[in-house]
Amino acid sequence: MTVTLFAFYLFSITAVMSALFVVVARNPVHSVLWLILTFFSAASMFVLMGAEFVAMLLAIVYVGAVAVLFLFVVMMLDVDFVELKSGMQKYFLIGSSIGLVLLMELGLVISHWKVAPEAGSLLQSPTPSIDETHNTLALGQILYSDYIYLFQIAGLILLTAMIGAIVLTLRHRTDVKRQNVVDQMQRDPADAMEVITVKSGQGL
Repeated sequence: MTVTLFAFYLFSITAVMSALFVVVARNPVHSVLWLILTFFSAASMFVLMGAEFVAMLLAIVYVGAVAVLFLFVVMMLDVDFVELKSGMQKYFLIGSSIGLVLLMELGLVISHWKVAPEAGSLLQSPTPSIDETHNTLALGQILYSDYIYLFQIAGLILLTAMIGAIVLTLRHRTDVKRQNVVDQMQRDPADAMEVITVKSGQGL
């Protein structure tokens, strides 16, 4: 067994096991830490494949931004997860039914899966040879030239999901004093303040 093959099996097993611990861990902070380990393992496998740029993106964007953001949100919000899990048994039957239907659909898809004859050659060379072009240039060519419309549609879907999450979670509290920017911009200085001349020796 070569060193490259040993490293691949090591990182792949680590990625699968840490992804499993993300789901089964009871402490949400531990789940985020396992998620960071999963991202690092996936980035290491990208390095073994020769895609250093994708590996650095995965480490910087997901580990350095997304996972750390999750960790800070979980630690700073002080969410009562016991209260959130208290209603899980109430919807267990519905959730199990939906999960069973999804598993049946996946089984039907996998059973009727057909592999294209040229799939093997495409998997062996997903990008041009390193002698022809750099992998970063090849990735940009694929994303922003060959599949630009699909890439933009994926961005619009993520934007819609983000707006929907903000709308669903936004709550206006009535006991908090808020500022109205439009009213502040439309204020007239003549009406907003009054100059009072006070004579010497007299108070207000």
